[in-house]
Amino acid sequence: MLNSAGSGLAGKLPQGVLRDIEPRHLEEPRGRYHGHAGLLAAPHDVEETAAVVKACSDSGVGIVPLGGGTGLVGGQVMTDGPAPLILSTERMNAVRNIWPDENVMIAGAGVTLQQAREAAADKGRMFPLSLASQGSASIGGVLATNAGGVNTLRYGTARALCLGIEAVMPDGSILRDLKRLRKDNTGYDIRDLLIGAEGTLGIITAASLQLVTPPAASGVALLVVPDPAAALSLLALARQQLGDSITAFELISGQGLRFLAETMPELRQPFDQPPAWMVLIEAGPPRGLQPDEVLETLFETGAADGLILDGLIAQSGQQAADFWRLREEIPQGNRRIGAISSHDISLPLSEVPGFIRDAGAMLERMGDMRVNCFGHLGDGNLHYNVFPAQGHDREEYDEMRPRIQRDVHELVVARGGSFSAEHGIGRLKIRDLERWGDPTRLAVMWAVKTALDPKGIMNPGAVLS
Repeated sequence: MLNSAGSGLAGKLPQGVLRDIEPRHLEEPRGRYHGHAGLLAAPHDVEETAAVVKACSDSGVGIVPLGGGTGLVGGQVMTDGPAPLILSTERMNAVRNIWPDENVMIAGAGVTLQQAREAAADKGRMFPLSLASQGSASIGGVLATNAGGVNTLRYGTARALCLGIEAVMPDGSILRDLKRLRKDNTGYDIRDLLIGAEGTLGIITAASLQLVTPPAASGVALLVVPDPAAALSLLALARQQLGDSITAFELISGQGLRFLAETMPELRQPFDQPPAWMVLIEAGPPRGLQPDEVLETLFETGAADGLILDGLIAQSGQQAADFWRLREEIPQGNRRIGAISSHDISLPLSEVPGFIRDAGAMLERMGDMRVNCFGHLGDGNLHYNVFPAQGHDREEYDEMRPRIQRDVHELVVARGGSFSAEHGIGRLKIRDLERWGDPTRLAVMWAVKTALDPKGIMNPGAVLS
């Protein structure tokens, strides 16, 4: 039985860790969940974190870990039950060391993704994980959710970029596993267990991160394609011609650009009328090859094959940045419009066009709605978001929202996909996990949770009900 965090617990915590609870600590970006808490602790290092966790364990108080607060599935807020302690990682914000020759960085959990990228760049290296929210998203948070982003196609998710972890386990013991090794076969990989666990098995306090040598030069093109099937064929062609030099391959719908024109008219639109479908591709070919030349060759071949109808190849760094800003502002445009139901899904690549076709037809039968489908086509991750018809508010569709979410996810699962690609389960998708998760996998998850966190204090109500 969990207890509420209060004055009794406060007296057991290290001096100086308590902070005032502000509204931002109890909110999440979409505004669908509003949390509560009894105390907020912001430890400075792993030892203070261990002391906080040990005190909560002894007192039977739940802990909700809080990084940058950018998660979209409610994992960072606890809405009911005994008031928890919020454990913020924001003060563990130091880049501890960088070894450029090893391509390794050790960073605290509170370091933002942007800070990590800038620290790597100062040493002539690149930390390749890139998200639209990287100015706020923290290293601990992206690891806890195994975030992906636009460069997953070439560099993998957060899991692939993590070599070692420092963490506090539910009993307050410290896991000191900040290895800088690519090979380490010494038993169970506790690092992999904590990555993607959303704070339900422990608190990540620091990580050894893998860096890369940045491409000598990169090029960006925004290409108009007839449909998602053509986009998929274009991806195959790009892989044939460019190999592993493709760093991003993003699918963008015309609806996304129309939403931006409506909500952010100051953004420069690349076309007079938004095409139905576009692909944003970035490539960093090996030294000696010019990015604009390889993209021009791809354009010519793709156009001859009927895969490209029109397009623009960035002629300057500013134009490339403008193309990317359009893609990165799509989620902000979505928020200003107000979605009925948002879906972070992944599919086998060959299933993407059929899903988009069938899901669109299904929603048309349900009623008058708009769809903004966009995402990381290179790794099969789509953001499939449903919006009210022009002139209507999302509240008018509240009764339909559970059915829309369920039916979209059913189509995804039927095609061998996942209803959670990169945002995790949190509190939003617990029922989905129970409905479609493999029973044996769920049983193993429960066994691990019970073994490591027998008191159930770690992020209660997230991932597992």
